[in-house]
Amino acid sequence: MKVGLLECDDVVGRFPEVKGGYREMFAALLPGFTFRYYEAHRGRLPSGPAECDAWLCTGSKYSVYDGTPWIAALAAFIRSMGERKFVGICFGHQMLAHAMGGEVAKAKQGWGVGVLPLEILKTESWMEPPMRQVRIQHMHQDQVQRLPEKSILLGRSPHCDVGMFRIGETMLGIEGHPEFSLEYGGALIRARRMQIGEQGAQRALDSLKGKTDSPVVGRWIERFLKR
Repeated sequence: MKVGLLECDDVVGRFPEVKGGYREMFAALLPGFTFRYYEAHRGRLPSGPAECDAWLCTGSKYSVYDGTPWIAALAAFIRSMGERKFVGICFGHQMLAHAMGGEVAKAKQGWGVGVLPLEILKTESWMEPPMRQVRIQHMHQDQVQRLPEKSILLGRSPHCDVGMFRIGETMLGIEGHPEFSLEYGGALIRARRMQIGEQGAQRALDSLKGKTDSPVVGRWIERFLKR
């Protein structure tokens, strides 16, 4: 199965101690797929959704409401998906909501960062093994404030009302980062310590010492894309 990875930021080389970037992290999370890469943030989009069997959209330092041409083009591409499967992660999750008529804005409660719980509100057949809560890394200041019409809310966190949602049978958004390595997550927190705040950043760094359920969420994504 060939999956198109819509890259929305530059990660490789950002931190000397971290090898690789989104391509390597998603390949590790989803080893059963063959990937084709598109630098969406540079305006390099596919000619159409049929170029790949399914699609993933990455995180980003940008905001979906920035109003830049590449974001508008990416939104139009997402709307053109038809029956192709699509999964958006963090920025990609927000991009899905934005493209389909929802609303995204900065969260009044501030950053969601570190390993945080995601409560599962609706268990679906592709969520195998089923879990009532999964703990995965987060790194976001923006949040989905209003879901698009006909969305199904699947998960929420104490810091985020829309932690996971689905549109129809083919589109899925996840606010957290199941693909993040511990090395990359830690480096990103340290780089953003001033923006996050000293106490919040330290709590987030400490949370990386605990167990995450990223492999489980990776299996969920795989089953969602393949079903």
